[in-house]
Amino acid sequence: MSSLSPSAEEPESKRQPTTGVLLIQLGTPHEPKAPAVRRFLREFLFDERVIDIAAPLRFALVNGVIAPFRTPGSTKIYRTLWELGGGESPLRTHSLALTDQLNQRFEDEPITVHLAMRYQGPSIEDVLEEMRAANYAKLVVVPLFPQYASSSTGTALQRVMEVVSSWWAIPGLELVSQFYDQSFYLDTLAQQAQKHDVRSFDHVVMSYHGLPEQHVDKVYPRRDDLCAEHSCEDSVEPESALCYKATSFETSRLLAERLSLSESDYTVSFQSRLNDRWLTPFSDQVLEDLAKAGKKRVLVLSPSFVADCLETLVEVGVEYQELFVEHGGETVQLVASCNTEPTWVDGLASFLREHSAR
Repeated sequence: MSSLSPSAEEPESKRQPTTGVLLIQLGTPHEPKAPAVRRFLREFLFDERVIDIAAPLRFALVNGVIAPFRTPGSTKIYRTLWELGGGESPLRTHSLALTDQLNQRFEDEPITVHLAMRYQGPSIEDVLEEMRAANYAKLVVVPLFPQYASSSTGTALQRVMEVVSSWWAIPGLELVSQFYDQSFYLDTLAQQAQKHDVRSFDHVVMSYHGLPEQHVDKVYPRRDDLCAEHSCEDSVEPESALCYKATSFETSRLLAERLSLSESDYTVSFQSRLNDRWLTPFSDQVLEDLAKAGKKRVLVLSPSFVADCLETLVEVGVEYQELFVEHGGETVQLVASCNTEPTWVDGLASFLREHSAR
């Protein structure tokens, strides 16, 4: 018998084509200190899909204005985040734990899961080199952003394609652009919310990471065809399948159905804006208005994040709580992200199996 032929005793799973799964998160500074935060901000903000202006202007803006002036404040916020995360980055902790738990579920299957960060480490380039050396027959790439945006999913997939395109032997490649409508993701968020007795709150806010309006407009192929001219809040149309605003509102409708919420029970909003030309309504203003209207207890979900991070634990859990109290409210209750909830891990494992078998 040829040495290249599998023996009769070899398990069937060992003879199946192997799949390497690459999960991609946004990234995090390596530590909550100014040099590390500055490096992270520079790498993140110099991405042309994040700040979409000419490279010389972006270089001057990031290195001459944003990084120098934002680093001290951002470092303070990251210190708070590390404290909330028990001395570690919660994003890194949850993402590594998710990867480990998925690999445990695939222990007897020809699927191996890897984790990379779009910014800082482990980098997409380094992890893909490990995957190239493993000689997988197929790669499945899943940026961990439920709703597509060019500045998150788009930049992650672009970097993967840039790296893989230089390989001599390119395996089968499947890219997942979004998963906002998948039951395992929605069910996990609904279960996380139900832990807090949803009906005991005066209102529910579903707060998504913000985007510049021009980023959403660029989804539409014609320059005179803008997001504002579509019924993004009402439905996902064929031409708006990759519109972040449309899929955010659709995510909220699907969550509202699971939580038995009427339209008047919840508000969709967008956080983390840099200026007033970002998607509205703004989450901080929504919470301020709710407090002024006499609402005392508000439940906040952050469906654009699958792992708790700065934007959930600090921005919502700390800063929005302070803002809400300042204007007459009492409690902003943050709903935890999917993190490593069993429904999320088991569902994602099934999702990856399906994509691996295609």
